[in-house]
Amino acid sequence: MSSQLFSPLTLRGVTLPNRIAVSPMCQYSAEDGFVNDWHLVHLGSRAVGGAGLVIMEATAVVPEGRITSADLGIWKDEHIAPLRRITRFIEQQGAVPGVQLAHAGRKASALRPWDGPAGSVPVAEGGWLPQAPSALPFDTTYTEPHALTVAEITALVQAFADAAQRALAAGFKVIELHGAHGYLGHQFLSPLSNRRTDQYGGSFENRIRFLLETVQATRAVWPAELPLLVRLSATDWTEGGWNADDTVALSARLRDMGVDLVDVSTGGNLPSAAIPVGPGYQTGFAARVKNETGIATGTVGMITEAIQAEHVLRTGQADLVLLARELLRDPYWPLHAAQQLREDVAWPPQYVRAASSKTPLRPDVQYGSKQD
Repeated sequence: MSSQLFSPLTLRGVTLPNRIAVSPMCQYSAEDGFVNDWHLVHLGSRAVGGAGLVIMEATAVVPEGRITSADLGIWKDEHIAPLRRITRFIEQQGAVPGVQLAHAGRKASALRPWDGPAGSVPVAEGGWLPQAPSALPFDTTYTEPHALTVAEITALVQAFADAAQRALAAGFKVIELHGAHGYLGHQFLSPLSNRRTDQYGGSFENRIRFLLETVQATRAVWPAELPLLVRLSATDWTEGGWNADDTVALSARLRDMGVDLVDVSTGGNLPSAAIPVGPGYQTGFAARVKNETGIATGTVGMITEAIQAEHVLRTGQADLVLLARELLRDPYWPLHAAQQLREDVAWPPQYVRAASSKTPLRPDVQYGSKQD
């Protein structure tokens, strides 16, 4: 019996060769938003390693939307050409290139993780004033953000749409809008970070308005044959915050607006939340969204073994498995997973010697040293 993990997944006019996706992982290695050789090798090696979908890290739609000054950006046309090099290479390996469009909101203007403790970089030291739904800092070490005006919100919605058009020009085939992990979209959703009293705050309908407007504007410029994904945090893990019921209700709305898959994660909006981290601890949320709304879902979080990923798919908990840290540890996890599940998956011809000891080798070609 063939595995679910290595079965194709078709979303609109795009078919992923398998159900393994590279989750967006910030590399904090850009300058002025531009990709460089690090991003080519980082993303390219995961495509070589056999992932079906490679999603580039949270990529800011405006400079102020970066988590750190070293984040990637797609707020100007000059960003497009270097990105094409990466999407072209990913496609050459048989994978599908995707990008996560994002705005960090009140978590913006931070130090890179290895440059110091968590918190905002002051404007006097090269930082900037963060923007958010309400003037509520993420934590005591973060700057109080500027509460966005309605006009500024409208401009940000347009910034996402403009970024989507640049993503298309750069060769991406999948867009994921970031509405999770305590970044701007999530900040609007949660009553713990959104204290507005206008049309963007208060009721559930008002708090989901920004994300829905962003989806609508993005879908309007993103080709009908290409899929649109949204990442959501299913719960704040805190009483009175965004919760699983809200996520199901929002996902149904997203389905009707042309979103093709909800990438279900959790948390990130509150530093004090107690999160019960463990293997597969988020898969139940993806299963509920999938089963109650009918929309395709992705799941992520502490998925490390091939049989574990296969179980998630075979039991109908999700349609796509996204891996993050495990793919940092092993860029070739998909190829190794195929061996474990006894799937006949082609390795890159350059690596054919490593695929199997039974692979016939040409006697006139040196594949490696005699000691290999």
